[in-house]
Amino acid sequence: MDAKSILATQKFKNHPPRYTEASLVKKMEELGIGRPSTYAPTISTVQKRGYVVKEDREGEVRKYVELSLMRGEISEEIKSQNTGAEKQKLFPTDIGMVVTDFLVEYFQNIMDYNFTANVEEEFDEIAVGKLVRHTMIKDFYTPFHEEVAKTLETSERQSGERALGKDPNTGKPVIVRIGRFGPMVQIGVTDEATGEKPRFASMPLGKNLETITLEEALQAFEVPASLGEFQGEPVNVGAGRFGPYVKWKTMYVSIPKASELSIKTITIEQAIELIEKKIETEKNKNIQAFDYPGATTGAGAQDKIYVLNGMYGPYIKYGKTNYKIPKGGKDATDLTLEDCVAIIGAGKF
Repeated sequence: MDAKSILATQKFKNHPPRYTEASLVKKMEELGIGRPSTYAPTISTVQKRGYVVKEDREGEVRKYVELSLMRGEISEEIKSQNTGAEKQKLFPTDIGMVVTDFLVEYFQNIMDYNFTANVEEEFDEIAVGKLVRHTMIKDFYTPFHEEVAKTLETSERQSGERALGKDPNTGKPVIVRIGRFGPMVQIGVTDEATGEKPRFASMPLGKNLETITLEEALQAFEVPASLGEFQGEPVNVGAGRFGPYVKWKTMYVSIPKASELSIKTITIEQAIELIEKKIETEKNKNIQAFDYPGATTGAGAQDKIYVLNGMYGPYIKYGKTNYKIPKGGKDATDLTLEDCVAIIGAGKF
């Protein structure tokens, strides 16, 4: 543009980038938290316990205005940009945030960055003989134990509960909180007078307690939903503790995270394909199966003895017990019912 032209662009401030494992280690070094030998175990532990996840997050498409003044005329153009996209970054989970809030509330001194840094310095002093370890442990543990005892008496169970509004169909309150099996959505409360119980649903994937909206929470109750039938049996989709799934008869088949399938987009044909793959996989696990009319487990003539493929090789399964197949004997594919009975010691055939 020439000197008489002006361009004005609307700007949005982006949030600071999330930590990667490498940038988190760098930050811990700056704060004096931990040592090189503890960085990797620390980051690994918070992920294993479900406090933090490492994943990709899609950004938010934002529209912005660009104004230009040229030759005395102002023109306006609406543009868009994707902001906040993250790849393989560390994100706190709902449980992680609730646990952190609890610790900050009741153990402020322990959660202070300076506390950890000071402990590291004391370890160094113990190593060179400037500080007696028993004294250091006593000075830490005595007040810490008192703090734990006080917290056990006075603190309440933390659930991160958040009220979202009311269900438009029933007028009952809609809340989100941490339950026994993780984040969940709840409609209504227990009514002692009528015995009515609230309804529960798993937190929709990709949503969290702090940001989920009422509309998004209510969508969790739209599943399980029916897709159709396969071999005369209904095929449903739902969202469970371990993610989205397809249910057929008593079989549950996970919808792969790496695929483009979702509860809302999966078709009956795609669901049947997942079911057939699961059936084929289960068949491959089963080398042989024998009816055992001489059963002693109480299930009668329906009892079976299975020869299965396991992680560590073939084995025999009878009832709820597994039996090793002796080495040096027959191949698993050649075992007879009599051989299996002899191995499990179930008595003479």
